[in-house]
Amino acid sequence: MTGTVTLPLWLFLLILLFAGVTFASHFLFPSVRWYFRRRLENAVTRLNQRLERPIQPFKLARRMDTVRRLIYDPEVARAISEHAHENGIREDVAFQKAERYAREIVPGFSAFTYFSFAIRAARLFSQSLYRVRLANPNEEALAAIPEDKTVIFVMNHRSNMDYVLVTWLVAERSALAYAVGEWARVWPLGQLVRAMGGYFIRRRHNNALYRKVLARYVQMATEAGLTQAVFPEGGLSRTGGLGRPKLGLISYILDGFDPRTSRDVVFVPVALNYDRVMEDLDLIAARENGTRAFRFSLRPIWRYLRRQIWLRLRGKLHRYGYAAVSFGAPLSLSEFMKHPHEDPSHDLGGDLMDRIAAVMPVTPVPLVAHLVAQGAETEAALRDAAHEAMAAARDRGITLLVPRGDEADTVEAGLRAFTVRRMLVIGEDGSLAFTEQGRRLVDFYAASVAHLFPETAREDAREVAAVVSSAT
Repeated sequence: MTGTVTLPLWLFLLILLFAGVTFASHFLFPSVRWYFRRRLENAVTRLNQRLERPIQPFKLARRMDTVRRLIYDPEVARAISEHAHENGIREDVAFQKAERYAREIVPGFSAFTYFSFAIRAARLFSQSLYRVRLANPNEEALAAIPEDKTVIFVMNHRSNMDYVLVTWLVAERSALAYAVGEWARVWPLGQLVRAMGGYFIRRRHNNALYRKVLARYVQMATEAGLTQAVFPEGGLSRTGGLGRPKLGLISYILDGFDPRTSRDVVFVPVALNYDRVMEDLDLIAARENGTRAFRFSLRPIWRYLRRQIWLRLRGKLHRYGYAAVSFGAPLSLSEFMKHPHEDPSHDLGGDLMDRIAAVMPVTPVPLVAHLVAQGAETEAALRDAAHEAMAAARDRGITLLVPRGDEADTVEAGLRAFTVRRMLVIGEDGSLAFTEQGRRLVDFYAASVAHLFPETAREDAREVAAVVSSAT
């Protein structure tokens, strides 16, 4: 027992290495994890004290715990059995597929990433691009929503900047969970989206089993009180105007809602509008070509950042104009369900889109585009039409963003957006000569506010958008 054992040096070092790893994994790492987890829990507790709607435990749960809870849910288990029977495969194979779907959907929220990095980055990026305005905060209505209700922000979808803008503007209320399309799964954006609590959804290449896993995750999150943000239109508007809602996520929420036992859900309409949508030319091309989607790439973002840094160093930095956000009248799902509906999902989607339309902010470029589309062909005619339109808008309570309170500056800002892009030439006599591309942009931006003015009925505008959307 006390004899000497001779070992090669490499074997002795290997034994030491294994011993060190074993000690660390059994004693050191758990202690370190416990220490940092306690610090994180204390930080979240302090954070919840200043948030209007505290972060729910469901959002803070470990990702794999939520994945296991999801795949062992009774409804998902039935869907697994049905999928195996319909496709002639073993149930364990179908179970593995359901688990893969759950891992794909469930996020891994990091409070540190969201509040220490993402909010600051969203504010910096938004303000570098736009003059951001909270046009209609609707503070009293939002503050009146009880804490025991689940809040879901329902927004129109103009640009991928929508995620960034709203994340920053509601940072003092709560942390949002977004449903994000497959375009955002590129590295490193996908990892950042997961850390911010976003969950990915497939808009194509899905099946009944996938839809059941997704539906149960949405229903679990809603019942747990998770604050969410959804885009009923499903994708970016290719016309510039509001389209008909796609009822996927809304129908999942309705299917899992029982007015007698479920936590009440309050939908908060959010209207977003821009003086310049970064993807406008791509969206117009997609509409004209009948393309349903286009590939997302980080290359234009890097190109934009280099250009902005160069312009800032030269003192020639110009932002894209205004980006405006308005909050509409909240809608309680329990109150909505008290009234009879032949098709609750369809009626709820239409009601929410109407509420978004009612609070759509009017920024200079959409206003000017609308008046040009209505026939203003000279600067003088445009100024006269702008004066009449803004007076009528104020009488009806429409939210207007008027630079420095000057109507002339509003018209000038709207025209400058086209001249800077070399799509408009203003003649010496004040005539407005748009290029062919400029005319397309006029129609695109005019569609965002056409429903607010008496010259165009809202339903007509939405029908046109719906026809184009279905055609593409």
